[in-house]
Amino acid sequence: MATPQSGTPLSSQSPQSAQSRPVPLDTVAVVGLGTMGTGIAEVLARAGREVIGIDVSEAAAAQAAAALEAATARAVDRGRLTEAGRAEVLARFRTGTELSAAAEADLVIEVVPESYEIKQQVLRELDAIVRPGTILATGTNALSVTRLAADSQRPERVLGLHFFNPAPAMKLVEVVSSVLTAPAAVTAVTDLAVELGKEPVAVGDRPGFVADGLLFGYLNQAAAMYEAHYASREDIDAAMKLGCGLPMGPLALLDLIGVDTARTVLEAMYTASGDKLHAPAPILRQLSEAGLTGRKSGRGFYTYAEPGAAAVVPDALTPAAEGPRTAGRAVRSVGVAGSGTMAAGIAEVFAKAGFEVVLAARSEEKAAAAKSRIGKSLSRSVDKGRMTAEDAAEALARITPAGSCEAFAEVDLAVEAVAEDLEVKRQLFEVLDKVCKPGAVLATTTSSLPVVACARATARPEDVVGMHFFNPAPAMKLVEVVRTVLTSDEAHATVREVCARIRKHPVDCGDRAGFIVNALLFPYLNNAVKMVQEHYASLDDIDAAMRLGGGYPMGPFELLDVVGLDVSLAIEKVLHREFRDPGLAPAPLLEHLVAAGCLGRKSGRGFREYARR
Repeated sequence: MATPQSGTPLSSQSPQSAQSRPVPLDTVAVVGLGTMGTGIAEVLARAGREVIGIDVSEAAAAQAAAALEAATARAVDRGRLTEAGRAEVLARFRTGTELSAAAEADLVIEVVPESYEIKQQVLRELDAIVRPGTILATGTNALSVTRLAADSQRPERVLGLHFFNPAPAMKLVEVVSSVLTAPAAVTAVTDLAVELGKEPVAVGDRPGFVADGLLFGYLNQAAAMYEAHYASREDIDAAMKLGCGLPMGPLALLDLIGVDTARTVLEAMYTASGDKLHAPAPILRQLSEAGLTGRKSGRGFYTYAEPGAAAVVPDALTPAAEGPRTAGRAVRSVGVAGSGTMAAGIAEVFAKAGFEVVLAARSEEKAAAAKSRIGKSLSRSVDKGRMTAEDAAEALARITPAGSCEAFAEVDLAVEAVAEDLEVKRQLFEVLDKVCKPGAVLATTTSSLPVVACARATARPEDVVGMHFFNPAPAMKLVEVVRTVLTSDEAHATVREVCARIRKHPVDCGDRAGFIVNALLFPYLNNAVKMVQEHYASLDDIDAAMRLGGGYPMGPFELLDVVGLDVSLAIEKVLHREFRDPGLAPAPLLEHLVAAGCLGRKSGRGFREYARR
């Protein structure tokens, strides 16, 4: 049977004729009243559907009813629902412990545990209970919808309907068709999703679908990064929240999802893809088998006040409040090498924090132009009420433009922000080594190159450290502090203390490609490109899925076009070369676009076309 094209926004498909339009889904049964099932039931009841909640546990059924009462009470308190409306919602929801309660349902949505055996048993029993026209929807996010449908007596009426947690708040719904699914069934649940106020997206049947297919690979890599002791759980989570604008860090999100659930999803993805990036990190198995499954058990990557609680409590792994014991060196003046956007932004940050700044470029004219751009940036801050005109003038006066790094003779900290080219940086560090006074800390802002290579270009490798700012530097709070095997405790402590003075959040990591943020971000972006390359989903649907289903501020293709496809390709090549993982090889589509000069917004065309300025 024909199925809708994968990756098509279902709400935009042409309407059917009145004669072929499916019967409205007025009565819906939800099987499995855990967190997700209860949330789906709430969405349906508040949208005017008669809802039958079914769970083998009477306690779970009672808890679901109590949760709906509490949720609707909060809605009344916030003015989003009247008392009369609340009474109507509660009257539309009833519970039971037997599947026979679903006999009159037009649609049954199962959200029982992620197990073929359990789901197939539920679907087989429903076959004998529901009416011939009833649609059976599975809420799986990892198992094959085709395999589940093939085991049913009515495979054409079986499809996937994947809500995101928490269901009342998350807008995305993935509608998953198998090769057996009837188009009328897809249209019926799509119409329902729209009426529920959701954004439905059509996807084909493969583990993870769009959003989880991209999300869980990223989560798995974060778990592996933590397991390798590359960075602390707090620093990994802070890096992704502050560096990418995500609502939660990956390890906290794994605890919310459930470590055991994540492991199940990844096992299914790895079985289908064979991609090492989807092979569950061993720590996921260890935590799962120990019963440390996250918030629901009270402990996972973090420890919680009690099972089910969101509040994190200190444990043996919580960083000490007093911070590092080694004291850093005194820093009063800073040299910034470079004249581009990043260099100017970093100079602005230091000047606003009260440091005397020497801004060195390849010529005095370039340095003066960079200072002029900083002046305009400070003026915009004044216009927006973020600082006074007097403070802006004082900050600008602290910046001294120079035509070479020879002016760095007396600075306490030298920060290079020149081109992302290792040979260029090595040559600059040779100069800094000769020019800067003994005891000055030398920092590189590289985002992907080995910091130790810069350190070895000097006679003082112990004083060299990575200080990776994010763009735009004045706005972004994160700084990755990259320590090489040669960096001294004192130099490391100096940079962390400086970060505190400039009101940035430092995260510690070792000297390997991508550090924390790029090592987790760019494989995710690369996998999104592969999805389009394989015609699994469209650009628009992938971007919408990650914004609406993953809470990302930008979809992957929006972000790629902003970063620059050439920059992204260069970082992905570095990651592939460092880790030798076939799954990290840049997507050919990305390479082809770069070869064609389609570099993103800066060239007027990348994955999308832009009006030239």
